[in-house]
Amino acid sequence: MDSIFKKTLRSELDFQDVKVKELAFKTGLSKRTLEGYLGARASIPPADVAVKIAGALNVSVEYLVTGRKFFESPLSEQDQRIIEGIGMLSKGQKELLAQFITSLKEFKIQKE
Repeated sequence: MDSIFKKTLRSELDFQDVKVKELAFKTGLSKRTLEGYLGARASIPPADVAVKIAGALNVSVEYLVTGRKFFESPLSEQDQRIIEGIGMLSKGQKELLAQFITSLKEFKIQKE
């Protein structure tokens, strides 16, 4: 049976399009160690290692371990993913996105 940690870690790596090699670099852990958390045996890391992995992926340790986010949000899952994605944009990309959102608001007002 696959561990929740393994499933959540794999899901987050896929969502963020982060390769194991990149995560190894960001955490200072070996690629082989990380593959051990994702492999057939799917061991669960000690707390200090889980903290490094969570920090590198900008998620909570609780989320990696349980697969659940520990806050209630009025936002849909799609909205939450969009907000998380914004955090990965460069300053210039954020400025373009802000301009785009302003244009969408103006377009909506004109339609009403």
